[in-house]
Amino acid sequence: MSQDYNFVHACIRVMDLEESIEFYQKALNLEVARKRDFPEYEFTLVYMKSPEGDFEIELTYNYDREEPYTIGNGFSHFAATVDNLEESYQRHKELGYEVSELKSLDEEASGGYYFLTDPDGYRTEIIQK
Repeated sequence: MSQDYNFVHACIRVMDLEESIEFYQKALNLEVARKRDFPEYEFTLVYMKSPEGDFEIELTYNYDREEPYTIGNGFSHFAATVDNLEESYQRHKELGYEVSELKSLDEEASGGYYFLTDPDGYRTEIIQK
């Protein structure tokens, strides 16, 4: 029997929960869908999502973490599309966020992409819709 799978979220661990929430709200227009605090286990989960989408980014904040997390070389990035790539790129630069150079997909393709980096080093590829 075949099963259908619908991905619902990806989890990342963050050092400063409020800074991360603010980043995803301002940079990518995500909203807090829900928040769950587990003081007995010393962690908080915040689910961020686009108003139009179902996929969520789960921000996991572990209390009293002192060392930054190692992202490693297995995870690469999230990806999101945008209607106006150049406007988005300029906005992210003006907000002072870390962005890569704006790149074309190739000479024949219209559109392009760049990478936006959050406060913990996780990258999101922003692609022209």
